[in-house]
Amino acid sequence: MASKDSMFRQWNMLRLVPRAPLSITAAEITERLAQAEYPIDKRTVERDLKALESVFPLMVDESAKPFKWSWRRDGAIFSLPGMSVPEALTLTMVEQYLHRQLPPSTLDALQPHFSAAAQTLAAIDESTQTKAWLGKVRSIPSAQPLLPAEVDEQCQRTVYDALMKDRQLKLHYQKRDGSAPTVYESVHPLAIVQKAGTVYLVCMFSDYEDARTIALHRVKQAEMLFLPARRKAGFDIDAFIAEGQFGIANGGEIRLQAVFARAAGEHLAETPLSKDQVLYSESADHLRLIATVPRTRALTWWLLGFGDGVVVYEPADLREEIKQTAERMAAAYQDRR
Repeated sequence: MASKDSMFRQWNMLRLVPRAPLSITAAEITERLAQAEYPIDKRTVERDLKALESVFPLMVDESAKPFKWSWRRDGAIFSLPGMSVPEALTLTMVEQYLHRQLPPSTLDALQPHFSAAAQTLAAIDESTQTKAWLGKVRSIPSAQPLLPAEVDEQCQRTVYDALMKDRQLKLHYQKRDGSAPTVYESVHPLAIVQKAGTVYLVCMFSDYEDARTIALHRVKQAEMLFLPARRKAGFDIDAFIAEGQFGIANGGEIRLQAVFARAAGEHLAETPLSKDQVLYSESADHLRLIATVPRTRALTWWLLGFGDGVVVYEPADLREEIKQTAERMAAAYQDRR
């Protein structure tokens, strides 16, 4: 059995070995150990490294002397004390829910931590309260969930890297109605937006100043150029969305008045539509709602989703829009018997 001194020495050795593509030589480790009050000769360090290589994800580059040691890029992290179960749970949930929101370089850096988290959770009993939490929590979208569009991983990585580094892109983009990809020679990335199962790139083309959106899954080839991307003066992603992108057009605030069937509208007493909402009984079976809300397409779709469970009274233009939509739906069903 290794002595206590050798165990501490080897632990410090492992902490000194950087993750690939960085590396360190046995001589450099020897020097740093001496500075940490672990004086030892280089031959012993080399022997220890060989022994540790069989247990830990270490790698050695023997193509030239002096040999260089690295921790494998995809190797699990090493720390004492090890990762706690709550930390492992947190990282696992980050991996599950933020995968599309993080840049690839960040995901690469976190991958060893994700692996360590998986190992930590795998080592504990299934009935452990913290581990069981993963099977007890879900996030359900308010709309009908869609399977995410299939995105080319390398294209996504290139686009995200260019966005992070403020570099221009050359893209081969397959339009929905196009027979062959369109080549955009100069694309200036501004932001990434995920809506339901689709990821969009907000960008400017060539010398144009207007911000446009393209679906990332239609990008067939992507090349990051060694040219700085232009920034749009005053660009704000939240304001851009509110101006009408992604089907969320904002037409200002309205005073909504509607009558809900009680079964359809009861939940609004616990989850109000706005801070100034008023909800009261119109009759035994109906509730009247009055609330100040943004005039958005999402609001229209939300109201239509209740079917005959709601009747909109004000504003008049919204009432008319929903009425005409219902009439067209009825006509469509009549025509397709």
